[in-house]
Amino acid sequence: MHLIRTIALLTLLACVSGTIMVTEPPAQPTELLNRHLVVSGEPVAINLEEEFQTIHSFGASDCWSAKYIGKWKDEKKKNRIADLLFSLDTLFDGQPKGIGLSLWRINIGAGSYEQGDSSSIRDNWRREECFLNPDGRYDWTKQAGSQWFLQAARQRGVRYTLGFTNSAPVQMTRNGKAFSPGGRSFNLKPTAVVPFADFLATVADHFKLDYLSPINEPQWDWTAEKNGWAKQEGSPAENTDIATMTQALSGRLDRTRSKAKIVTGETAQLDYLYAKAESGRGQQLDYFFGSKETQPVMKLPNVEPVWAYHSYFTTCRDSLLVDVRRKAAQRAKAVGSPMLWQSEFGVLGDICGQYNGGPRHTNMDYGLYVAKVIHNDLTVANVTSWQWWLAINPYNYSDGLVYVNGPDGAYKNHDNARNDGQVVDSKQLWAFGNYARFVRPGMKRIAVRMADSNPVEEASQCMVSAYKDERRKQLVLVCINMTSSTRALPFKGPAIRNNRFASYTTSETKTLAKSIVSSNLIQLEPRSVVTLVGTYK
Repeated sequence: MHLIRTIALLTLLACVSGTIMVTEPPAQPTELLNRHLVVSGEPVAINLEEEFQTIHSFGASDCWSAKYIGKWKDEKKKNRIADLLFSLDTLFDGQPKGIGLSLWRINIGAGSYEQGDSSSIRDNWRREECFLNPDGRYDWTKQAGSQWFLQAARQRGVRYTLGFTNSAPVQMTRNGKAFSPGGRSFNLKPTAVVPFADFLATVADHFKLDYLSPINEPQWDWTAEKNGWAKQEGSPAENTDIATMTQALSGRLDRTRSKAKIVTGETAQLDYLYAKAESGRGQQLDYFFGSKETQPVMKLPNVEPVWAYHSYFTTCRDSLLVDVRRKAAQRAKAVGSPMLWQSEFGVLGDICGQYNGGPRHTNMDYGLYVAKVIHNDLTVANVTSWQWWLAINPYNYSDGLVYVNGPDGAYKNHDNARNDGQVVDSKQLWAFGNYARFVRPGMKRIAVRMADSNPVEEASQCMVSAYKDERRKQLVLVCINMTSSTRALPFKGPAIRNNRFASYTTSETKTLAKSIVSSNLIQLEPRSVVTLVGTYK
């Protein structure tokens, strides 16, 4: 018995995640050792009264794949993808049909697709059509594939839609291209600020979009490479450019009594919220919320008090993952507590030699990594919305949720999937679903206490976050077990009806697999993400 207690104290707890299977009464010590359980003498304590942010949404974008895949002739395959992303339905055994996204991001293209190779964007998939023709007429048949997925999202109950741009229409840019000619200047003609605002507002009103994001990752230069080809549409912008564009778009939306709201930022790297960046592109929280000169911009009509950032390049190591998010939250609080959104993330580049964007990975290692980033954005940075990058990915790369292969199953040449293909899910998808499916808009994050733990230690061990729906008296716990050991944790908190949680587990062999478990002691599978849903009294 002394040995069991010693093991428990050394490993303590740190998490509530994995598949939840409970034995009643609790197993005897020898049984626990045989099952490789680690039992903590300290509970995971939930405090319903200590509230943090109100959750707005979980989302993903249609970039760039929807334009081809949305026009596949096989409706069954397209609906399979839409169900995986948007559905809140369940199968006969209680297994969720999809991850139930609550926000869908639509790429409003700049017209590089119509330019063909003269766009100087090498990859056809990364060129995009534009609703506005050079002659000034709108063509609402453009981006037909994206429109199919927009309709599919709404049919399945996705609550919010957001239109974002990487570039102004090519006829409005300084170089006639959808990427920067060089330097750090915003690639928009000085005379085109108002026309660009009119274009965005017209698109938003036509498609009844809830939000508009006019500038994307302004800290990057988005120029062509040495071979003359650019990777995608994009433009740099300084803080002054963002302020000017926000003012123009606000005025246009206000005059026409549009219901669309502006969400700006899309900051390329999280630390640019509080640290310097080249050419007036950093310290954005102070610039837009703390400065007397620019603060009024964020109080204009149709402007949400939100600043969006991207979580790339700030996740390695765990100490950095936590530190930059803590600093961002502290700076946001110091300038008046604007809401923060994490609006774009995927596995990108080399991450501490442990994860990498290429080649494609869809296994549980990557599901756990994604869950860890979501957890820290929610619990340390206090974001109210968390959004993914490529919802549908044809590439040999790891930044997708749903993947498509060619009809023969191959995926190293992504062009094979342009007209038809195979649909493949991923652990990134289902681990994201442990949040998106169950932590719904309007829920509040509440306090979780675990003995002798801190966010950096938890990131390599176990992480737990909690959310409540006060109206329905619903409690949701999302737990991540990063270790190869099974974990068993006592639960301390509100009384749960019937002493039972519904448990949904994502692991190497499971995808949101449902079971009914005791609320007294939670047993977590190794290397798993678990969501517990119960009704408190």
